[in-house]
Order: sequence, then C-alpha cells, then structure tokens
Amino acid sequence: MEFRRLGRSGLSVSEISYGNWLTHASQIEEEQAQACIKAALDAGITTFDTADAYANTAAESVLGRGLAGQRRESVEILTKVFWPTGPKGPNDSGLGRKHIIEACHGSLQRLQTDHIDVYQAHRFDRSVPLEETFLAFSDLVRQGKILYVGVSEWTAEEITRGAAMARELHVPLVSNQPQYNMLWRVIEPQVIPASEREGLSQIVFSPIAQGALTGKYKPGQPAPEGSRATDENGSKMVQRWMRDDVLSAVQKLGPLAEQAGLSLAQLAVAWVLQNPNVASAIIGASRPEQVHENAKAVGVKLEADLLTAIDDALAGVIENDPRRTASVVR
Repeated sequence: MEFRRLGRSGLSVSEISYGNWLTHASQIEEEQAQACIKAALDAGITTFDTADAYANTAAESVLGRGLAGQRRESVEILTKVFWPTGPKGPNDSGLGRKHIIEACHGSLQRLQTDHIDVYQAHRFDRSVPLEETFLAFSDLVRQGKILYVGVSEWTAEEITRGAAMARELHVPLVSNQPQYNMLWRVIEPQVIPASEREGLSQIVFSPIAQGALTGKYKPGQPAPEGSRATDENGSKMVQRWMRDDVLSAVQKLGPLAEQAGLSLAQLAVAWVLQNPNVASAIIGASRPEQVHENAKAVGVKLEADLLTAIDDALAGVIENDPRRTASVVR
C-alpha cells in the first residue's frame, strides 16, 4: 500500500480506501462484510469510509464491529452527516448544530471509537447559516471528537465559501468526497482547481462507476445474475451507465487494460489515482477477492499515450459538465 497526504494537513491516508455505501447491512450479510473488512486490512488499507445514512446507521455498526480490536492509531475512520436517519423528524437531517452534534455522538457509539478522523458534510445545506455548521464542527474538533473536517459533493463555489469560514474559525477542512471516474469527470473543470487553491484533496467514490467500468455489462445483453445492476438498491445507482453507447465504449478499454497488464477494474482505479489532487479512491466489495484485485492498482503509473487512448475510447460518453455536481439542497 502507498499513502498520500490529505490536503495541506498532516494526515496520511491509504491510496485505496474501503467504503461500505451499498454493501454492508444492505447487499451482503454480516459474515461476508466482515470478511471484506479483513481483506482490506490484509491488503494494507488503513482508511475506511462510511456514513450514518448508509443502511440507516447499520453500515456504521458493521464497520465498528469489523475494526474492533485494531490499533486505533493505525486506521483512519471517515464518516458523514447530513441525510436523515431514524424517524426522520425535523431535526434528523441537515447541517444544523443540533443534528451535527447528535449525529456525531451516534456515529462514535456505532463505530466503537472516541474520535472520527475525518467528519464529512455529506452535502451542502443552504437552509442553515454556514457559520452555524462550522461552529458545530469547530466545537467537535476542540473536544477531540473529530480531528479533521471534510465535505462531499460540494460545488467549487461551496468549497470556496466553506474554506473561508473554516479559516475564520480555525477548523481543519481537508477534503472533498465526490464521485469521479473515467466516465464521470464533472469535478475537473471547477471543483479540483478550487480544492487545490483551498488546500483540499479529493477522496473519490465510484472509481469503477458502480461496476460499469469492469466490462461485465455487455451492450444488448441482460446484466449478470448477482451483479449490482440486478440488486434492488444498487441497480438505481448503476442504471445511468446501462446504455449501449456507454457499454460499447467500455468494451474498447479491454485491450488497453490488457496492454497495461491490468484488469479493467484495476485500470479504472489506477486512472483516478493519476490525478494529483486525488488522495484516495474508495472501493466497495461484496467479496474479499474484489478487495485484493482492486488494491493492485496502487502505485500504477499510466503513461500519457495510454491516458490519451482511454479518452479516445470513451469519446462521446464522458460527462464533464460541472453543473452535474450533486449538490442537491438549494
């Protein structure tokens, strides 16, 4: 495993992070989830990402059990706050002070830890004053319950505003967590330049586009049984890529991956790690062998001609409109 610094901070994270967005307490059973966490640790992964909203808090509990007994100083635990959990009452969501403080306490309990390494605002909340949000984060930092603050799917303008408030209140804002892969590049025109300017790194999710970049989905053919596209929850996420033009373009990547000595999944993960503003790529898994396969993308250097060939193969299906950044609360 190799490691990169998160933004301008002193915190290092593993180039591959393990995340449990659509898997733990949802797609796979507890025993399989724990096997995947063990595989991540065995592969040298130290950075683990979750959120209170994943499986309505259950995913955090699964991760907490999986990391129990590990030396706390040897892992980085990331979680998030924003989306509703529990009975979904009027204060059960958003970035108001009450919800942030109470959500943090709940996450600490479920994760079986006394601190969160990076606590992330899962979306931007335009209904709450930014000062209130960052004052709550500031208090949690001063109390030692969170060490750093991150955001997720914030636009360039929101990152700039957040960074200014963080500086004013001395909050260590270090990261943004967006979707990013060969097909979905909406952060490149604006978000990455803003993040570089403000000292934030990207911790990216869906580097293999929910499986679409593995090549297992073929144009004009039904999705393989047991794949994410046939799962009740996962199918909603991968559906945007289930178009023949996209799947046909992805098939062109096969010879390029073979030329590089990589699987298509490894090529996809290695591709996002070529961006110097990306500190870590989050992988999910339903089987331990998937963790080990994707972890082999660490340290891979893709030559310029290969990167150009990837762009040529995917021409016409790449999305890079910055307006597509998923900041949903207006």
